[in-house]
Amino acid sequence: MEELLLGGGIVLMLLYLVFIVLFIASFWKIYSKAGQPGWACIVPIYNIIVLLEVVKKPIWWILLLMIPFVNLIIYLIIYHRLSVAYGKGGGFTAGLILLPIVFFPILGLGSAQYDANRLD
Repeated sequence: MEELLLGGGIVLMLLYLVFIVLFIASFWKIYSKAGQPGWACIVPIYNIIVLLEVVKKPIWWILLLMIPFVNLIIYLIIYHRLSVAYGKGGGFTAGLILLPIVFFPILGLGSAQYDANRLD
């Protein structure tokens, strides 16, 4: 029984590691396509600052992200603007929120191209 639990734990840990690597690769490409340094996605706090620059929102919005419940609305806005910047719509925004493990890799590793002019 202990071997089964240990084996299951190892499988879950490896699956978790695959998800982390997939998210890092996706965000790395999302940032790179937007003309930002890809490595910024792995630096805490700075990754949010860069994301705000990508979606053309002021840096002080990082303070709004620290307020409970307000941060949910701000992330909705950020994700929608990210979708729009890559030529996607509201349905894709819903996908980013509800099924991020599928939609962030589509955005970063797929053929979507960043265009800051879409945000004006």
